[in-house]
Amino acid sequence: MKRNKSGSWTTVRTGSFRIAPALLLVAGCASTPGAAQSGPKGEVIVMGMIHGEHRTRPLYGIEVIQDYVRKINPDYILCEIPPDRFETAMDEFRKTGTVAEPRVRRFPEYVEAIFPLQEEMRFEIIPCAGWTKAMSDDRREKLEQWTMTRPLESAEVDRAEKEMDRRLEKEGMEDDPRAIHTDRYDAIIKRGIEPYNRLFNEDLGPGGWDNINTAHYALITRALGAHKYEGKRFLITFGAAHKYWFIERLRKRNDIVLRRPEEFLGE
Repeated sequence: MKRNKSGSWTTVRTGSFRIAPALLLVAGCASTPGAAQSGPKGEVIVMGMIHGEHRTRPLYGIEVIQDYVRKINPDYILCEIPPDRFETAMDEFRKTGTVAEPRVRRFPEYVEAIFPLQEEMRFEIIPCAGWTKAMSDDRREKLEQWTMTRPLESAEVDRAEKEMDRRLEKEGMEDDPRAIHTDRYDAIIKRGIEPYNRLFNEDLGPGGWDNINTAHYALITRALGAHKYEGKRFLITFGAAHKYWFIERLRKRNDIVLRRPEEFLGE
C-alpha cells in the first residue's frame, strides 16, 4: 500500500515473516493446563507506533514516546523487531549510538527513543516481530502483479484504504497519540483493512494480514507466558494498525490486566 500517514501501512505492506511451527507450539504451551495459576496478574499496555513519522510529527514525536515510556515504566517492552535482527541492532547501538541494521533503523521509536531509554531505565527489550526480507519481497511482487491480474479486487482494497485515510484525517487521528489509542481508531483501521485481509490473506500465505499478526502474536504470547503471574508490566510497541488485532485477543486472557497508555499520564 502507498499509505504512510499513520505509519501503520508501512508494516502492513513492506514487512514480512515466517510462521515457525515450533514457535507456535511453544507459545501455546505457555497457557497449557498445569502452568502456574496463582500470583499477581501482569499488566499489558499496547502502544501504537507511526514509525518514520515520529520524526516529522511533533504531536507524537520522539520526546512524546519517551514521556509515555517513562510514565508507563515497563518491565518488558515487546517490540516490532525480528529476533534475528535484534542482537545486531543492539550491538551497533551500544558501540556507535546509532543503528545501521536496515530493518531496525527505519523505526525511530527504537533507535531514537527506546534504545536510549534503556540506559536510564531497567526494562528488558524482547523482539517479537516475525518479518523476513524474503516474505516482504514475495508479498510486494504479488501485490504488484495483482493490480493487473486481479484489478477489481485490488481496486476494492485501494478504495477501503483511501476511505480509512479520509476518516482518520477528518477525525484528527493521524498523529494524535490520545486518538490513536481509542476504540474508535481501532474500528476505523479494522474496517479499512478488511478487504485486504478477506481478498488477499490466504493467497499471500505468510505475508497475509491475519497470518502476519498470528506470527507476531505467537511471539508476544511466548513472552507473556514466560513471566506469567509475576505481576510484571509489559509494553507492546507495534505499528498502530496491528493494535486492534492484538487487543481483541489480549482481552480474552484471564492472566493479565489490559490497560491503555493514557492511564499512566497522570501517574
